[in-house]
Amino acid sequence: MMDNPMTIGPNINSEVIGRAQGIYGFTSFEDRELLMTFNFVFTLGKYNGSTLSILGHNRASREYRELPVVGGSGVFRLARGTVTARTYWYNATSRDVIIECHVIILHY
Repeated sequence: MMDNPMTIGPNINSEVIGRAQGIYGFTSFEDRELLMTFNFVFTLGKYNGSTLSILGHNRASREYRELPVVGGSGVFRLARGTVTARTYWYNATSRDVIIECHVIILHY
């Protein structure tokens, strides 16, 4: 389970604009690969109350990953698109991580 802050930029001190909420599980014995289903839940600004739903395979060991956007709500109703993600910062001791995401969507 995850419920992580979503910020404007990859800096941990950036303004929080929502939450990344969902679940993931490891799907490989050989590498860090995950099945992820989660929502970007916007709580501030012009997208407040809207969500983007993501479901897909995440090869966390790769520099860049791509996950599909499968839907949304509010201003993102019927959204389809893609999320590209990369690990911006990782602390192996605490297992804290900052993921930088870029989202490209079509919506009505």
